[in-house]
Amino acid sequence: MPNDDALVPAPVARRRFISILTPCYNEEANVEEVVARVREQIEAIGTYDYEHVFIDNASEDRTVEILRGIAARDPRVKVIVNSRNFGHVRSPFHGMLQLTGECVIGIVADLQDPPELIPQFLAKWEEGYKIVIGVKARSDEPSLFWLLRKIYYRLVRRLSEVELVNDFTGLGLYDRQVVEILRGIDDPYPYFRGLICDIGFERYAIPYDQPVRKRGITKNNFYSLYDMAMLGITNHSKVPLRLAAMSGFVLGFLSLVVALGYFLYKLVFWDSFQVGMAPIVIGLFFFSSVQLFFIGILGEYIGAIHTQVLKRPRVVEKERINFGADESGKVG
Repeated sequence: MPNDDALVPAPVARRRFISILTPCYNEEANVEEVVARVREQIEAIGTYDYEHVFIDNASEDRTVEILRGIAARDPRVKVIVNSRNFGHVRSPFHGMLQLTGECVIGIVADLQDPPELIPQFLAKWEEGYKIVIGVKARSDEPSLFWLLRKIYYRLVRRLSEVELVNDFTGLGLYDRQVVEILRGIDDPYPYFRGLICDIGFERYAIPYDQPVRKRGITKNNFYSLYDMAMLGITNHSKVPLRLAAMSGFVLGFLSLVVALGYFLYKLVFWDSFQVGMAPIVIGLFFFSSVQLFFIGILGEYIGAIHTQVLKRPRVVEKERINFGADESGKVG
C-alpha cells in the first residue's frame, strides 16, 4: 500500500512582501541606479516580493519623468509626487505610512546609504528584530562635517530624555508593527530618529561606511541641518528650558553679590574708588546676550508647539503612479 502522506504535496514557503522607501528631490542622476541596485539585492536573495516606492518632493528636474518611465517598465516601482516641496522631515515620514509591506526599508536616493545593506537588514529581521538600523562607522565626507555631526549626535544624546543612537541617520528596517505605532502617533513634524528610539523595541545596529555622493549635489543646507538639530532637541529634551531657569537664578545671585561688593568697596574707599563705565557696559552686553540666547531657545519650543497645534497635513499628494486606483490629491 502506498503511503498516503507521500501523496500530499509539501507546503510551498510563502514569499514575504516587503516595501522599500526612497525619498527624492532633484535626483535625476541617481534614481535609475537606486532602482537597479535595490532590485539586484532583493532578487539575489530570491525569497521576497517587494514594492519600491519613491516619494518625490516636487522635483524641478527630470526626476519624475525618469521615474514614470521606470514605473511603466516595472510595476514594482511606485511613485508618489507631492504638490510642492514639503521638506526633508514630513515627506519621508508620510511616505513610510503609505507602504503595505511586512517591513519597510529606507534607502536614500543619493546612494550614500548603500542598498547592499538590505540582505543584512532582512537577515536580522528574520531572526526576530523589529528594528534593524544602520550606524555610520566612517564617512567619506569632509573631516570638518564629520566632526560637527559627531558633536551634534553626542550633544543631543546627552540632552535627550530617551537614549538616542549616535551616528544613526534613519537608515534601517522597520517591522510593520513599528510602522503602525508610528501611524498612531500622528506627529505632524516628527523627529524620526528619536521616535524610533522612543518606541523601545529591541534593535540591532549594523555599522557601515558611508560613501561620498557620486552624482548631483546635496539638498541639505545650513537651515535644514539647523532645523533637524533643533527638532531633535525640542522633541526629546527639556534640559535647555531648565538650564535657562537655573542660569537665571545663578546669574541673578552673582549679580547681587557683585553689586554688594561694589557698594561696600565704595563705602570704604569713597574718595579713591571710581567705578567707571567699563563694568556697566561689559555687564550689560553679557546679560543681554544670555537673555537673547535663552529667548531663542524658548522660541524654538514655542515654534514646535505651534506646529503641533496647527495640525496641518504632512503632505498633499499631486499624483500617484502604479498604485492601481487613482488616488491623486490625497492628503496625509
